[in-house]
Amino acid sequence: QVQLAESGGGSVEAGGSLTLSCAASRSTYCMGWFRSPPGKEREGVAMIDNFGNTRYVDSVKGRFTISRDNAKNTLYLQMNSLKSEDTAVYYCAARHDFPCPPLPENYNYWGQGTQVTVSS
Repeated sequence: QVQLAESGGGSVEAGGSLTLSCAASRSTYCMGWFRSPPGKEREGVAMIDNFGNTRYVDSVKGRFTISRDNAKNTLYLQMNSLKSEDTAVYYCAARHDFPCPPLPENYNYWGQGTQVTVSS
């Protein structure tokens, strides 16, 4: 079992920045950030493997940066140039297997989520 705990959500104006963190109880190969916008299905935002290889959904490329500190079992998401359409509950997820797919159903462990609200 892997316990995940997100922090760092909040409210920000469009164009602003936020950094999300996710503390994991143990190491896993893949970790990722997903989000559930209001009235929409959960979608993948960014994923990273144990070697630092990353992938992003097109809508956040150039604005968001995913990173991880393997020594601390902590995952981060730096979000810059935030837009109103980034408003969502953001979830941290993890899986032991590789590769690191962008679909939520491929991840075994989930945090409780943290709300990000971007006002225009």
